[in-house]
Amino acid sequence: MEKFLRDWRQDALNKAQYESAIFIGDKLLALTGDDKDAFWLAQVHFATGNYTRAQSLLSKSDLIARNPSCRYLSAHCLVKQSRFDEALAVLGERNPIHLIPTAANKRKTQNNTTSSSSSGRAAPAERSKNGAAKSAAERVGTPVQDETAAEEAANRRYEAGMCYLRGICYAKQNAFDRAKDCYKDAVRIDVQCFEAFHQLTKNSLMAPDEEWDFLQSLNFESISIEGDADVSSEAADFTKMLYSTRLSKYRNPEAFTTASECLASHYNLATNPDLLLARADLLYTQCRYKDALAITSSILDDDKYNFSIYPLHLACLYELRRKNVLFLIAHDLADNHPEEPCTWLAVGIYYFSIDKVAEARRYFSKASMMDAHFGPAWIGFAHTFAAEGEHDQAISAYSTAARLFMGTHLPQVFLGMQNHAMNNMTVAEEFLKTAYGLCKEDPLLLNEMGVVCYHQDRPKEAALMFRKALEVADDIDSDPTAWLAPRTNLAHAYRRMRFFKEALKQFDEVLRQGGKDAAVFCAKGLIHLDQGEPDEAVRVLHEALAISPQDPIATELLNKALEETADADLGVGQPGAAGEEPGAVEAEMVGFERELLQKRQVARARIAGGGGGGAGGRHAASNGAAAKGKGKERMMVGGGGGGGGGGRRRAVLDDDDRGNSSMMEMS
Repeated sequence: MEKFLRDWRQDALNKAQYESAIFIGDKLLALTGDDKDAFWLAQVHFATGNYTRAQSLLSKSDLIARNPSCRYLSAHCLVKQSRFDEALAVLGERNPIHLIPTAANKRKTQNNTTSSSSSGRAAPAERSKNGAAKSAAERVGTPVQDETAAEEAANRRYEAGMCYLRGICYAKQNAFDRAKDCYKDAVRIDVQCFEAFHQLTKNSLMAPDEEWDFLQSLNFESISIEGDADVSSEAADFTKMLYSTRLSKYRNPEAFTTASECLASHYNLATNPDLLLARADLLYTQCRYKDALAITSSILDDDKYNFSIYPLHLACLYELRRKNVLFLIAHDLADNHPEEPCTWLAVGIYYFSIDKVAEARRYFSKASMMDAHFGPAWIGFAHTFAAEGEHDQAISAYSTAARLFMGTHLPQVFLGMQNHAMNNMTVAEEFLKTAYGLCKEDPLLLNEMGVVCYHQDRPKEAALMFRKALEVADDIDSDPTAWLAPRTNLAHAYRRMRFFKEALKQFDEVLRQGGKDAAVFCAKGLIHLDQGEPDEAVRVLHEALAISPQDPIATELLNKALEETADADLGVGQPGAAGEEPGAVEAEMVGFERELLQKRQVARARIAGGGGGGAGGRHAASNGAAAKGKGKERMMVGGGGGGGGGGRRRAVLDDDDRGNSSMMEMS
């Protein structure tokens, strides 16, 4: 009857007929009184959402104290009811770190496996030599040993699961350091405890370097398949490759590419959504938004409501300004899945893309309230304040994101950008250095560090940062057109150092790659004026005015270039010319510089009064996003820089904010 009832119960569970499973499971428990049958009945109650009933069943007969699986399920019931203090009381506050496999334990396990395999292979020979009696004697005790080993392995897995539940409780209590330790111990005890590993990567609790070091420290060789060492070794390698695809794409893109190609070619996982998402995440860090969007769109075509895909998919749509598609997605999700935080993230991104910042903030806030650990919502919420120039509120929101997601460098980058916009250069530099300590392979971060050095009158250090940003972007195979701003910034730094030949070379490269910007032509015109080439300056400045006819800087510089051309043709303005005193040219230049500076300040005030970042502000900023982290767990929808811009392609202009304009450094 026991076997009959167990088969009946399992069949009911397989068909999700929970009432049948409860009915039969209750009779089976009464018949056997076995702890395992009690555990299975409690699991059925848990599956139906009857957490209190499952908890009550497990509290009987002292099951929680003597059985690890029952203790785990009891704590899980309490977690589901948000009774975190009681769950910790059941679990205990200390992790069983003695269960973490060591080298000695590993050797012992391998020896046991080898000896059991050898005895298994010798049995047929012994049977042939000595008969069935001796064979039966050799087999005595083997099933008991196997059953004991299986029970120990199951208990180890439940102990790892309890470490994971401790981490959940600590995270809900905002004790993120303790939560992180619990998650790490859970994976160390049982490397197959993916729930804990997922929490570590999804919530960016580890920096990129720390993630890869942690992966290397895990004992994947503890994965064993009975009776076959070769298959066990392959399973260990397979699991390690799967885990490596979940890590940061900044730190080790080569290892990710190798793992993903192996999984695709040898295990037919080329079209698996998780592998495709990891590939799209890598493309996003390389600013290849169209390629990333093509992958995420293909996943959603097959599985329309795979919510793990949407944060990256929405970020790509925002970068590419696909407002209509954003509207359709937000409308569909709001109709069909209003209970998902990702739905309101989509609505917020749509409003942010059409510059309705107040509405976007409301929906980002709603998403973060539905899931307090939803990183994209927190970043988007902070971006709305940055877009309106509310720097204090933006700093507060980014600080919360930095506290929640300790392993990602993006909140620190945005904090540096906000302090930079407030002219707090020293504080901005500190935040950017902190971000650099977390991630050294993000060109956005290196560009921002260069911008800060530039505005601190340290052009040599700024040029070093801009060159390094371009080198890293090339190493990770980024889209060249996405990094025009660091190249433009590098050219301005060369100009400040009066390396005119190198500056012109960089400006020409920007124009060759499609950076048709009036400011670039103005900078080239200024260099030609500095080199005493007014004719060439006139030609370049005409190109600037062809792009932006009302550009005040180009207009003033063109007038000056024309005056110098006329003076050169007439022989006026040269030292020793008729009627010209030696100091007249210098006096004229000083007056021109003062007049130009005043007009630039008026233009900057007019633009700032309009609420925009643009060409008149301290930085020319694209409306692009800043990513990462990672994770991806990442919301990358808009800039964090001064005056409503600030993003992955932020470029410095030709002046600083103290009146010593680099644009005025003329001969």
